Amino acid sequence: MSIFHAPKQTSKHVKDFDYLADEAFYFDSACQTLRPQQVIDAVNEYYHEYNACGDRVKYEWGLKVDEKIRTTRQNLLALAGKSDRDYACAFTLNTTYGINLLLSQLPAKTYERIVTSEIEHNSVFLPSMTWAKRFGIERLVLGRGPDGSLIYSTKDLDKGVVVVNTTTNVNGVNLINAAELANDVHHAGGIVMLDGAQTMGHNPESIKNVDFDGLCFSGHKMYGPSLGVIIIKRKLLDALDLSFIGGGTVEDVQKDSYTLLRGEPESHLEAGLQNFSGIIGLNAAVEWQKNYRPEGKKPQQHEEFLANKLFAGLKAMPSVQLFNQAPSSIISFHSNKIDAHKLAIYLSAEGVMARSGYFCCHYWLDVKSHLPPLLRLSLGLNNTEAQVDKLLNTLSAIIGGR
Repeated sequence: MSIFHAPKQTSKHVKDFDYLADEAFYFDSACQTLRPQQVIDAVNEYYHEYNACGDRVKYEWGLKVDEKIRTTRQNLLALAGKSDRDYACAFTLNTTYGINLLLSQLPAKTYERIVTSEIEHNSVFLPSMTWAKRFGIERLVLGRGPDGSLIYSTKDLDKGVVVVNTTTNVNGVNLINAAELANDVHHAGGIVMLDGAQTMGHNPESIKNVDFDGLCFSGHKMYGPSLGVIIIKRKLLDALDLSFIGGGTVEDVQKDSYTLLRGEPESHLEAGLQNFSGIIGLNAAVEWQKNYRPEGKKPQQHEEFLANKLFAGLKAMPSVQLFNQAPSSIISFHSNKIDAHKLAIYLSAEGVMARSGYFCCHYWLDVKSHLPPLLRLSLGLNNTEAQVDKLLNTLSAIIGGR
């Protein structure tokens, strides 16, 4: 039975997600958020009304695309608290692609080590391995405190490339010393690249005062279409040893040379035709979230309310072993009564969608913590108090009462 049908009003879903069927309860926003109707409409409008290429044509449709792309870049820079004087905003495939794209083009022999942490998603953990092997340099895997702070000495940072997440995708813990870390890295002659995939859709305010060199995140985790974003210091962008180039990046080409586009440095990371509908849809998502008031609350207040309710409900279940130490929009646990994968299947039979496994954090959860597969519940702005009640009641019926 499909969980989707024609749009309609329903008491079980907030209005901007009322295209969902009553029996659909989605708790996997850490993987990708659902898209509000306004984003879907913006994408459809592009295809229906001005489906043209950007940065290439002079006719009206293309000029409209160009203007909307510029607006999206400006809004994303503002969301990260950065000025286009110092930073550029480029679009790519996803967070993982963006991190690899930047690392693979860093100038050789400039840095002496790469530094990451033990609680990273594979999108950071694996590229840090391959980059260290490629250049034959040291790789440091540092610990993180219970509060999410990176534990380091200034010696660890010396001429280092530091690549860490700002919010984990397992329990939502934030990198609370991000600003201090960035300052220390720069004093040590290094750069900071942040994985902001789980931050930009929930708490972008937390990175506005961070002097990062690069920030990678994904539109599909912030209520927009599936694409990636890179916000990068112009100084670092100018220093890259570009090797992934092609159409859309150059101003002129000779037999054995080329001239990169001037005045548009972000284009140097945007080889080939871009996902124009996705970029336009992402801007619609940013604008939507500014004004969205789920159940009468501001977005962050709404998520905090639901997170507190969900955390308290799970904590009251005797067979639940919480991975979280505090409420968060991302809560993971395992049960001593049932395997997490089976639990996810049983929940699915009741219309509840949740993720099971190691969530691309194999080293931290499996190797380092020796945990069984977990069940992850990740909240989004599509969720309501009634849906959290449904989730808790369903879990209670499966694994034991509250």
